[in-house]
Amino acid sequence: MKKILAFLLAALMVVGLFAGCAPADNTETTKAPDSTTAPAGETTEGGETTEAPEAGVITKVALVTDVGTIDDESFNQACWQGVEKWCKENNIEYTYYQPTEDSTDARVLSVSQAISEGANTIVMPGYLFGPTILTVQDEYPDVYFIAVDVAAGDLSLDGGTTLVDPSANVACLTFSEEQAGYLAGYAAVKEGYTKLGFLGGIAVPAVQRYGYGFVQGADAAAKELNKKIEINYTYGGQFQGSPEITAKMEGWYQAGTEVVFACGGGIYTSALEAADKNDGKVIGVDVDQSHISNRFVTSAMKGLQNVTESVLDTLNKGEWATYGGKVSNFGLLEGEYVGLPTDTWTMTNFTTEDYEAVKGQIKDGTITVSNDTSKMPAVSENTTVNEIG
Repeated sequence: MKKILAFLLAALMVVGLFAGCAPADNTETTKAPDSTTAPAGETTEGGETTEAPEAGVITKVALVTDVGTIDDESFNQACWQGVEKWCKENNIEYTYYQPTEDSTDARVLSVSQAISEGANTIVMPGYLFGPTILTVQDEYPDVYFIAVDVAAGDLSLDGGTTLVDPSANVACLTFSEEQAGYLAGYAAVKEGYTKLGFLGGIAVPAVQRYGYGFVQGADAAAKELNKKIEINYTYGGQFQGSPEITAKMEGWYQAGTEVVFACGGGIYTSALEAADKNDGKVIGVDVDQSHISNRFVTSAMKGLQNVTESVLDTLNKGEWATYGGKVSNFGLLEGEYVGLPTDTWTMTNFTTEDYEAVKGQIKDGTITVSNDTSKMPAVSENTTVNEIG
């Protein structure tokens, strides 16, 4: 009897084993679509299978904003547009994160969250990311960090006393803002403006280069025309407008200032509000801001979107060493990375031919625009600069 029971139990176990291997009747196996990989090979009419494109380096891109947002009409938005355009064209998943506060801890937390959620490429726009980069670059050696507008002097954990080189997985990208500022100042004076203003955000090197370039360009044009010009020059101490800054700009316009170069994220809103009330003009920054208002005469631009796309493409081709572990600068000597939007400016006296001529002189070295931010550039007797606190 025991032998019979043992035989029956063994038989039941074998049946159960085969039953466990078979799929249930009501299940269906599907493969979830994956936006981060190349599509599988397709079969042609002749029955031959075509090879799918080889997968690139990038699996998912995340942009982390600084104090701005992805619709700030300035550098956050431009970098985001670069991420969005490149990722769509290359079928790569992408997203963005906005830190909960303006602090290195909050930025590090957003970067860590992005990585934990699958991003292996992080785009970080703005000098504020300097300490963040130093905090995460060695913790995540297999992640690629693209730091836009982050210079060597920003890579410090102690306010600039001790500078640290970027690791091999970090690409720091800077621009020759002084050249864009020069072109804007030169164009404004050539257009006929003699009372100009510069409203900077925080007095960081990128903003200073814009401003000092603006002064140099305006002074050069004043000398060529043998005209007397006056420039009011100030920093708002922040990257957004405020009632106090608007009131200051209203005072400038009411005292005769004709056009203000508003340079620093959303601080342009104060200059624009004051210009609207006093029939003044504004020069935009970073991107073409002409669509915001017809008050914008032109904009001093840098190729934030183009550079973001270019570096992403270089990385995905396996050529990261071109930028990795370096601080790379982009200006007119490197290509069309700074300039004015000739298609949308409202100038009539300063022509595109004039513009191309002066731009060409910067390219060939006939005109040298100083990028020294240690002090206000010297000007000729044609120009008066009023530095206002």
